[in-house]
Amino acid sequence: MNLAELQKKLIAAARTQVLDERVPFAFEKRVTALLSSRVAPQNLDLWVRGLWRAAISCVAIALVCGAFAVFAPSPASNTPDLSQTLDSTLLASVDQSDQSQ
Repeated sequence: MNLAELQKKLIAAARTQVLDERVPFAFEKRVTALLSSRVAPQNLDLWVRGLWRAAISCVAIALVCGAFAVFAPSPASNTPDLSQTLDSTLLASVDQSDQSQ
């Protein structure tokens, strides 16, 4: 649908409505003043560009780390597994207390 035609239809529909006397004086001027005082989107262009560059660099770092994890040589089979070493270290005191009884 054509935006100009839609705008004309909406304005015509709004003009057919009866004005409500409950609306405060100069309400529309206050609303438009608040809208114009907001930050213009053009001022945010530098932030948007910087955030996109940061996102792209984060994706690149994630891809490099993922490729390293996939293509890194596996350790020799005779080296102990880190998870098993951690478990045995953490549970060493429990095993010792069970043997003393």
